[in-house]
Amino acid sequence: MSFSVTLAVFAAFLGMAVFSGWRGARPPDLARGPRMVPWRSLMLLSVVACIFLITHLINLAGFDTSAAGPRF
Repeated sequence: MSFSVTLAVFAAFLGMAVFSGWRGARPPDLARGPRMVPWRSLMLLSVVACIFLITHLINLAGFDTSAAGPRF
């Protein structure tokens, strides 16, 4: 993916993580019944996707993020 596409996908996942965190932190409304959307799980998956996209952005910027160390 290009840099601009990666930034757009990152912004979408970041927005989803913030929205899911907000919805998951609200107290349950027993009059409306149980929640049908697992907001905390969606928040966690969005944050994991953001971490992968940050790593991809760092790689696109020219830095090496491999665990093998520097290549000579």
